[in-house]
Amino acid sequence: LTNRGQKVNHKKVQRIMKELGLKCVVRMKKYKSYKGKVGRIAPNILERNFHTDAPNQKWVTDITEFKLFGEKLYVSPVLDLYNGEIITYTIGSRP
Repeated sequence: LTNRGQKVNHKKVQRIMKELGLKCVVRMKKYKSYKGKVGRIAPNILERNFHTDAPNQKWVTDITEFKLFGEKLYVSPVLDLYNGEIITYTIGSRP
């Protein structure tokens, strides 16, 4: 209605839709993961043994994707498994 130049309060629209038995269906966006070049899989050196007795023996990393203001943002921290300390991290627009 707004595109047609009609000013109508959203509460009035909700009331009329309720009276007519209409429901708004919001479709979920199809998931689109990163479709870039797939690299080789790294060897599983830790074999799920995440325990360590001293700092700087085992470091791990991961990539997390965020949507911020309609843009994708990637965060990749490097953690020390001894105490969970973040050693370093990168933030970028590409993974």
